[in-house]
Amino acid sequence: MDNTPGPRAGRKEWTALGVLMLPLLLVSMDVSVLYFAIPSISEDLEPSATQQLWILDMYGFVLAGLLITMGALGDRIGRRRLVLVGAAVFGLASAAAAYAHSAELLIAVRALLGLGGAALMPSTLALVRNLFHDEKQRAKAVTLWTAVLTTGISLGPVVSGLLLEHFWWGSVFLINVPAMALLLALVPFLVPESSTGRPSTGPAATEHPATEHPATGGRPRFDLLSSALSLGALLPVIYGVKEWARHGYAPVPALGIAVGLLFGVVFMRCQRRLEHPMIDLGLLGRRAFGGPVLANLLAMFATVGMAVFFSQYLQSVLGQSPLTAALWSLVPAAGVAVTAPTGAALAQRIDRAYVMGGGFALSACGFLLITQLQTDSPLWYTLLGGSVYAGGLVAAMTIANELALGAAPPERAGSAAAVLESGQELGGALGMAILGSVGAAVYSRDMADGVPAGVPHADAVRETLGGAAAVASELPGAVAETLLTAAREAFTHGMGIAAIGAAVAMSGAGLFSVVFLRGAGRAAAPVPGEPAAPDHRPASHEAAL
Repeated sequence: MDNTPGPRAGRKEWTALGVLMLPLLLVSMDVSVLYFAIPSISEDLEPSATQQLWILDMYGFVLAGLLITMGALGDRIGRRRLVLVGAAVFGLASAAAAYAHSAELLIAVRALLGLGGAALMPSTLALVRNLFHDEKQRAKAVTLWTAVLTTGISLGPVVSGLLLEHFWWGSVFLINVPAMALLLALVPFLVPESSTGRPSTGPAATEHPATEHPATGGRPRFDLLSSALSLGALLPVIYGVKEWARHGYAPVPALGIAVGLLFGVVFMRCQRRLEHPMIDLGLLGRRAFGGPVLANLLAMFATVGMAVFFSQYLQSVLGQSPLTAALWSLVPAAGVAVTAPTGAALAQRIDRAYVMGGGFALSACGFLLITQLQTDSPLWYTLLGGSVYAGGLVAAMTIANELALGAAPPERAGSAAAVLESGQELGGALGMAILGSVGAAVYSRDMADGVPAGVPHADAVRETLGGAAAVASELPGAVAETLLTAAREAFTHGMGIAAIGAAVAMSGAGLFSVVFLRGAGRAAAPVPGEPAAPDHRPASHEAAL
């Protein structure tokens, strides 16, 4: 195997990375930036209940559905070019969203925001792969990328809350416009172009020649059928899982999941037959890539599945205001700031599989701390549990991302990044559905006998803590307090059971990492036109995955 370190990046490459973090931060913030703005939007635009849900969900649906398409497109037309197109679309759509005069228009421009975000996210991670060829430098760059991604999701509600204290709801979109303008101005000068037909002009451009496709001008043709099939696979599944989590089993969400899985089977069969597939199934079958994709899916399963509980616990159980709760929810970022670089440093000295396993084990310990929360637990204990599980998760995800990118050839970096991020989106949807359903079931069971006699709207009380709080606000003091106490205890119990599920998932992810990924990242990624380094592992061990 080739252990020769790649060319080291200089000041220009690190500056380019800083520029690329700007769109990543804003795109990840937009996932959660509307949490506090919805009441103001509802008062101004008067959307129906269905329209309000689509205002919230449209961005995430389009973003998730188009990641694979945009990753493959960036590999073909150039990742820098796609970043510029995505920034332009994202900026224009943000301006349109800020001044939307109807719910229908806001839903439409949220879809355009998802389109722009899908163009930006895989391209930023793919450009990291092409900017940093030295393994140690790439590990640091991926650590920063992962930290910015997770911080952006947490920062969205905080920024939203601060802006809404002083401005109208459109300001949460308008802040994107100057940032995207700055990106459009700086990227052409700082970020080198890279694609399947045009290699990076960075320090290792000559070492990773692009694969030529003369019939298509140096690039393989973009496969519109595969793009449509990938969209048909991801969107119905994510829609069905989210609706199942929100409303329980219903025929339409179940049908959506079934249709999405059918499209997924057809998509995979088509990829096997194509000369230039949108997803390299051979790469996906490699331990060093497919393993981290699964690990990331499990990490996001726990992260998103518990995020809703954590935020609601701070507000509805501990009684904090939305902005105060959002600010306190940033404290776990301190755990990330410590564990992510520590994990990256350890991965340079010991097998990455052990570092990933340790990160997942740490996160499992954090979730076990959450299982001990009570309605009167001190705030510091809640934040400690959140910091431990967040730190462990991001440390593991950082190593998984770096391992997967290192396994992907540079000319397939966009598609590889898109597969990683699609797995994360799917993992988040599954976490919300499964862990959310577990918590809701425990809450409903505990509240079956916890509603005082004569309380109106008992069904709403038994369904959610929010419903119980709304009903309690209309009741006399003593009855209201009894109801709220029972509802808060039931919610905290449900959160604890969901945390047990998250801890089990993280323990499984850690065991999987240690058993199946040992030594997976040692061999260099194959370079087109050169023979791959021999793999002396037994064929049966690789085939098992």
